[in-house]
Amino acid sequence: MTTDRGIDLTSGSTAAQPSTKASQGASGHSGGAAQEEFQYRDESRLQAGAQMTTTTMARRLPVLVRRSAASTLPLGKLERHLRDARPHLAAGGEEFIRTTVEKAAGLPALEAVPIHGDFHARNLRWDEAADVLYVIDFERSEEGPVIRDFVRLSDAWHGRPDLLAAVTDGYGRPFTPHEKAHLTVLSVLDAVSGISYGAAHDDPELGERARRTLARLRAAQRP
Repeated sequence: MTTDRGIDLTSGSTAAQPSTKASQGASGHSGGAAQEEFQYRDESRLQAGAQMTTTTMARRLPVLVRRSAASTLPLGKLERHLRDARPHLAAGGEEFIRTTVEKAAGLPALEAVPIHGDFHARNLRWDEAADVLYVIDFERSEEGPVIRDFVRLSDAWHGRPDLLAAVTDGYGRPFTPHEKAHLTVLSVLDAVSGISYGAAHDDPELGERARRTLARLRAAQRP
């Protein structure tokens, strides 16, 4: 068992948290369901804990100079990920992906702040006894738009307005139209990456989850 330094989002302090994390590949995706190590007794409560996530971390991490992000959309790897994901996409999937990315060209840049960079449920630890939510694994931390840290949580609040309300309450306000647009593009890119990684590393659960995300986003775009 190893020990990670976690940030206590309740107090802002750091604390040693036990971790037996599954190994992760270069893309930051974990292994399949067999490697899922943590079962949360109250997943809704854990997801609702995201109300203190990225904005709180930005306040409590060492302050970096804030600036307008020159480029907030990681488009450079799209073609490589699409090459591997293409055989696993639903009909019309690639067209939807490319259309979404083309629309992103006109989006204004968002402010860059310190972000976690790999924010999802496997990097959250809920201490039920202490009633504290910890965030671990900051190796991918960098400057970027806050909305990037919501990408892998966005599926959880789909169809759950109570969870979305908890997130935006902690964020301090609803997402702006520009933030929502960035979230859609980033979610599409992350899904393509997930399908590619799942196919290459025999992780069908990851690939299926990514395809569900694309299907949800496509449905949301239909009139």
